[in-house]
Amino acid sequence: MTARRKAAGIALTGLAPLALTALTATPAVAHGSMTDPVSRISACFAEGPEHPKSAACKAMVAAGGTQALYDWNGVRDGNAGGQSRKRIPDGKLCSANSPEYKGLDLPRADWPSTNLKAGDHTFRYKATAPHRGTFELYVTKDGYDPAKPLKWSDLETKPFAKVTNPTLANGDYVFGGKVPAKSGRHLIYSIWQRSDSPEAFYTCSDVVFGKGGGTGKGAAAAAPSAAAPSDRQIAADADKSSMDHMHHGGHGTHGGSPAAGDDAKAAGDGTAGNAARPNGGAAKEVDPAQAGDRQAAGSHLAETGGDSSTAPMAIGGAAVLAVGASVLFASTRRKAARQRG
Repeated sequence: MTARRKAAGIALTGLAPLALTALTATPAVAHGSMTDPVSRISACFAEGPEHPKSAACKAMVAAGGTQALYDWNGVRDGNAGGQSRKRIPDGKLCSANSPEYKGLDLPRADWPSTNLKAGDHTFRYKATAPHRGTFELYVTKDGYDPAKPLKWSDLETKPFAKVTNPTLANGDYVFGGKVPAKSGRHLIYSIWQRSDSPEAFYTCSDVVFGKGGGTGKGAAAAAPSAAAPSDRQIAADADKSSMDHMHHGGHGTHGGSPAAGDDAKAAGDGTAGNAARPNGGAAKEVDPAQAGDRQAAGSHLAETGGDSSTAPMAIGGAAVLAVGASVLFASTRRKAARQRG
């Protein structure tokens, strides 16, 4: 083997593991929030981050600033691992113990709310980056007082609805559940625990059972009706978010069309603005070698929803490495030529 071929072989062999890493270690992102019943963060984002209308949303902005609303789809703990009750302290459930979202934990009875009835209900969860996982929905116990900080003990012990890998339609996870009979103001708490990562997402949705708020505690408080943000608003404000808004064409995210700024956001690592998030930065996929019965690396992207966006990013990384290999190869050829001369 000539010196030139030997050097080229060494260069390409050394770069092969790096190319494989680029193809398999692409960051995965999973973001979203409940839109039926409307979560607190979704309702305040829909009112407008800069000039919210309701007193509760104004108070939220005063407590934590407007960026939290632009980051409406990122209330999470990146290292939850199914241990939400141990990791999130009482009084911090709605913010997932993240300082950025501390305004969501304000105890008050006038948060924008959704009218809800006992019985079968279709729930919707806007997913700006879909991934496999399990949703659990809890409702507050009888006697819940919204004017006090929310504690884990305020929630019923067992979820009234639980679903794994629900249907994704037009950018929304859609699943059914039977709502228990309640009266007055209550709160629906959701936990979305990913199965491909320790990351979990959380929402607080304020609801009212019965006309005029019923007879429960806080029922007499004047509260506006909650409205979910439109796909148009989500698209328009995506470039102001420090979260990744990854578009998955096959899943119909953002109503089936890419949102403005989504492509640019998908190329980032999701770490912007994470200094205020103690619960973890950009979501990382679990190493398949440590995932037990999970799929091998070759099919892991498909498992986590990384179809039309994550693949191009991985290919782009491999292309960069290929360019580096060619530069190194050319340099080696010149060096070998000088040695022969």
